[in-house]
Amino acid sequence: MRRERVTTRDGDFVDLDWADGADGPGAPLLLVLHGLEGSSDSHYAQSLMALALARRWRAVTLNFRSCSGELNRLPQFYHSGHTDDLEDVVALLLQREPTTRLVAVGVSLGGNVLLKWLGERGADAPGQLVGAVAISVPFELAPCAEALDRGFRRRVYAANFLRSMRRKVRLKALRDGGFAARVDLPLALRARTFAEYDHAVTARLHGFADARDYWVRASSGRYLGRIRRPTLLVSALDDPIVPPAALPDPARLPDWVSAEFLPRGGHAGFIEGRRPWHVHSWAERRALEFLDAALAEPPRVC
Repeated sequence: MRRERVTTRDGDFVDLDWADGADGPGAPLLLVLHGLEGSSDSHYAQSLMALALARRWRAVTLNFRSCSGELNRLPQFYHSGHTDDLEDVVALLLQREPTTRLVAVGVSLGGNVLLKWLGERGADAPGQLVGAVAISVPFELAPCAEALDRGFRRRVYAANFLRSMRRKVRLKALRDGGFAARVDLPLALRARTFAEYDHAVTARLHGFADARDYWVRASSGRYLGRIRRPTLLVSALDDPIVPPAALPDPARLPDWVSAEFLPRGGHAGFIEGRRPWHVHSWAERRALEFLDAALAEPPRVC
């Protein structure tokens, strides 16, 4: 992949990792948004970009702040509702190529960011954006965080995420003497639940009253009704991170949004195939099929 560093509006940076298709400029462009503590190296990002290249598209993954292997400059990290960097990157891509056909896939946290941004923009979303897919999204963050903070999920999933997140907090505190004053550093470094971490770090750095205020305001579920671009939601009812109670009611979605909620699939899994060398993700393949069809359709009027 080819890496490009983009300066954000507040003077920080994000890194884009490009996989340029054989057709070069003019080919459709897939933008991938990864999940919590993921990156362009995540298995689903690699797979989505490979599937795009197989269609002779181009592909690029937006690495959220601190996720590209280098700590970002400012005290702020990224979070589930932070859409400014996505807005900046899309604007940059379309400024370079005003006639490009853009499609997007967000996975887990990245899907929440994508859906929230689409809802924020509504009918004003760029016309070049042909379609979007969101896989295993935590549409309502509160029940997802509460599920992760209990029992087996806390010992396995939350422990894995928080280990990486605490490490970044520690590094920032060592690099920036003023960082500790902006967060509850002792609580952050001993945090073993998302409630503790989001109260100590996310809420304080990003202007939320507390963890629950962050969970409510950053959730994409409240923005789904405003989306005005063809969008597919893919989730599994056995997702260990996103409980069924956090999923939207398909009957209440706008005409622009369709949902495929499967009985099985786990979190960003949806593995199909019987042999190791034939195993791949149904959701990733389905995402590209949906976007392929969106590219073939004439633009819809908002």
